[in-house]
Amino acid sequence: MALALIRRVPIEPKFDFLRLRKAFLVFSTLLVLLSVGLFFGVGLNFGVDFRGGIMLDVQTKGPADLSSVRSRLGGLGLGDVTVQTFGADDNILINVERQTGEEEAQAVAIAAIKAALDDTAARYNRVEFVGPKVGDELKRAGVLATVLALLGIAVYIWFRFEWHFGLAALVALAHDVVATVGFYAVTQIEFNLATLAAVLTIAGYSINDTVVLFDRVRETLRKYKKLDLQAVLNMSINRTLSRTLLTSVTTLLALVALFVFGGQVIRGFTSGLIWGVVIGTYSSIGIAVPLLVYTNLRSTMIATEEEEQA
Repeated sequence: MALALIRRVPIEPKFDFLRLRKAFLVFSTLLVLLSVGLFFGVGLNFGVDFRGGIMLDVQTKGPADLSSVRSRLGGLGLGDVTVQTFGADDNILINVERQTGEEEAQAVAIAAIKAALDDTAARYNRVEFVGPKVGDELKRAGVLATVLALLGIAVYIWFRFEWHFGLAALVALAHDVVATVGFYAVTQIEFNLATLAAVLTIAGYSINDTVVLFDRVRETLRKYKKLDLQAVLNMSINRTLSRTLLTSVTTLLALVALFVFGGQVIRGFTSGLIWGVVIGTYSSIGIAVPLLVYTNLRSTMIATEEEEQA
């Protein structure tokens, strides 16, 4: 019923997106510069996965008194200690900086923490220690995975379409990744392996929107070979706009539900994805397609490719 009603809506968007391409590019450039500045100026709030240290997931005997826990642990002389609720009121997450020394020093610190929380803790769900060497290796691996993923996607687009599309897709994807890193820098949400997975997921979601748009652009170029390129690009965006917005909105509804009801464990992941869906949808329309104007894409190139394949 709902689908039938949607199909009957007599609306065919005719927005002139390409007229705003310079505004889009200026906004995106400022966003990227701001994100880079935040990354180097403020930095990311790296979790234990990347910076190394001790993490304890503690179930308390009642609603946690965070100020009391911070006071107790602050008096142990363990350095930087952060305490926060983790989902329920009786579940807390404790992060402690790596202690000077080898594993024995970390074990001593963990024993001291457990002694300080003896009358508060009901159960220790997780007790983890990550050394600085492992943290550095994970950082390098994370950066390498992100770069290789972006390059792999760009190469696929290059062969799937033409180099013009591959270049535009790579710029749009880099924009999404940098903007997402800036989001984590400004919000100071803990950046760990889960949030890194969110960054890569955003790249995959964004390229899905971009491929749909590029496919429509190529189809329209084949059909209207004498039409002005900007008119072709506007037509392609408008004809896929309802699909793009419906996909984004339904995805956002699911992510918002996970953000609200999923608990603290996945909140950093879902908040990054919410931002990523919004910025990825924008970049497909406002960055990837308009960039085709500056790569001098022409319908004759599509025709030549078809002739070669034939």
